[in-house]
Amino acid sequence: MYERPAGIENSRIWIDGCFDFAHHGHAGAMLQARQIGRELFVGVHSDEEILHHKGPVVMHLDERLAAVAACKWSTQAVPDAPYVTAPWFIDKYGCQYVVHGDDITTDANGEDCYQEMKDLGRFVVVKRTPNISTTDLVGRMLLMSKEHHFQPIKESLTGHPLFTKQEYLDQFTTYASDASGLRPGSGVYVHLGGKQESLHELVAPSDATKQLYDTVFYIDGTFDVFHPGHIEALRVVKERAAAAGAAVVVGLYDDWVSNHTKGLNYPIMNLLERSLCVLQCRYVDGVILGAPSSATPEFFALFPGKVAHVFSGSAESPHPAVAAISVPIGPHKYDNINTSFIVTRVLDNRAAYEERQRRKGWKASHEAQLKDQDAS
Repeated sequence: MYERPAGIENSRIWIDGCFDFAHHGHAGAMLQARQIGRELFVGVHSDEEILHHKGPVVMHLDERLAAVAACKWSTQAVPDAPYVTAPWFIDKYGCQYVVHGDDITTDANGEDCYQEMKDLGRFVVVKRTPNISTTDLVGRMLLMSKEHHFQPIKESLTGHPLFTKQEYLDQFTTYASDASGLRPGSGVYVHLGGKQESLHELVAPSDATKQLYDTVFYIDGTFDVFHPGHIEALRVVKERAAAAGAAVVVGLYDDWVSNHTKGLNYPIMNLLERSLCVLQCRYVDGVILGAPSSATPEFFALFPGKVAHVFSGSAESPHPAVAAISVPIGPHKYDNINTSFIVTRVLDNRAAYEERQRRKGWKASHEAQLKDQDAS
């Protein structure tokens, strides 16, 4: 049902959503939509529309637009898209087909948001990314759970689920693809510590990206709940790197290091989720999993090129051993946003988000019934 029409590869595709916490599930949908068409326009619902149909947002419209625009598979982010997808609206942007995951999304009345598009034969299904949603992430914040964390990365890839499960390896490769979603793009590496410190190549970069690696602009951190503060910082670094013909490489701390530093149940997103969020960003040319929290010249010597600058959000370098090449990012539009700020937003509105969680449970049951009807 809803098979891909002939010639869709030459069409402009539409996809829409809330994109609240722009997580890798959202990016996965945009990736699949981009792979089947020529261009991808992404509609983003207003705060008011989401409140009416679903519940309160965590991230406001301008913040959610920034996240969508930063996804390398989006051609254009479109604000104030109607919650119930309307042909007249997507026609304004020259979009022939709308893409959505293989689940059902309903409005405040329990009606299928895409029914009209389905009736017109302009609806295409892609696979929904399992085990991730904004509701899941809000739940982790409210419940303070840590079951999602992965074990530390040590001296070998052997036995670590991130590097032994084919499903995860396929995701690294897919999310590292270029702006078309069809060809190689970014490189993915794993830092292994111990006496024989090394950098293992998990996904090879494209030839064009490999050339950029001659000069590297490095930035590291947890990048938890990938948000506009991260995105704007990466945009600033990418702008400077592009002027120098350099690559932007992001070092990601593993879950153990992040939790040891911040405590409680941080990181809210595990290393897999955080790495996929960073990889989908158009301002990133490479990712290092399990990067050390204190960078050293010995670590940088493992890189495929010379590390020219190390960027950070603070005026004082967090890496004393490489302070000579450290550069502060400086003030930017979203430098007031960090992960703790977002968690505080959720906890300060706990009652409203708990009601959203309960409402989601009812809607999930109803949407499952509609999905069964749709398939029959």
